Amino acid sequence: MLTGILAGLGAGALWGLVFLVPRITPGLSAVDVTAGRFISFGAVSALAMLLALRTRRLPSLQQALAALGMSVLGFTGYYLLLAQAIQDAGTEVPTLIIGTIPIWMMLLGKPMGLTWKSLAPGIALTLAGLALMMAANFGVDLFPTHLQTQLLTQNGASLADSTHPHYWRGIACAAVAMVSWTAFGLINSAWLKRHADVNATDWANWLGVATGLGALALWFAAGSEVKVLLALDNIAYLASICIVTGIGSAWAATILWNLASQRLSASLCGQMIVSETVVALVYSYAWDAQWPGMLQVAACVLFIVGILATIRAHQ
Repeated sequence: MLTGILAGLGAGALWGLVFLVPRITPGLSAVDVTAGRFISFGAVSALAMLLALRTRRLPSLQQALAALGMSVLGFTGYYLLLAQAIQDAGTEVPTLIIGTIPIWMMLLGKPMGLTWKSLAPGIALTLAGLALMMAANFGVDLFPTHLQTQLLTQNGASLADSTHPHYWRGIACAAVAMVSWTAFGLINSAWLKRHADVNATDWANWLGVATGLGALALWFAAGSEVKVLLALDNIAYLASICIVTGIGSAWAATILWNLASQRLSASLCGQMIVSETVVALVYSYAWDAQWPGMLQVAACVLFIVGILATIRAHQ
């Protein structure tokens, strides 16, 4: 269990970075950001498969099709929606919507032998943390910061509407992304448990190749032209962001997540995603050179205590 918990927390910490990426890649559309990250994921996965070809087996047709479907749910489809949500609505509220994934996974992935009473503390603490974060985003804090006050009303109109003209489209994209990844988390956990003979790294590589192919098709269909991308002044910087997140926040994070999914129940594994929300908010505040308010700090404490309560319930 300890290995699974550490792997889940590690995956969450790596995933937290991707919430910041759409804000630090000016000049790239949501499709470009998604394709760049996952083409890198596919490339490193293909390279890893080639290097281990003598000792690792290739997937069957059924396994390859499963990887292709899962890649849409948990990678290209999910992150395209998330990137669009962040570009339309900013980082904070989409992060909180995605932050409900642990709740849904605990509710839908509860082991048969575990009582609702034992899960209640973890669920309640996570919900309380999300409520505090939402309150903070709407300016209810003793020491409001820029991130909180940007959603306050002014002259009867929300600043979100002026700063983000497609704000509600972003919220809708975040909600669909949340549903997509919840489905991925539950199905991925069940698939790995049914196929105990499949190595966590092998499955990550198969997912990576499938995701890379899907991302390449997505870029050809809706991405920016090559000459447009090469004309950008910061193309080397943008490419490095895509490569780093493709290797770290996709390939390495997927291996860690598969390890967690093999060793933990879906409900406990889902709770590990709370670390993604906490880390994403830390990255966002650090990028904006802002200190979190009292409510954000209290919310993060609740999230951490909620993780500990859920771990205890599963012991």
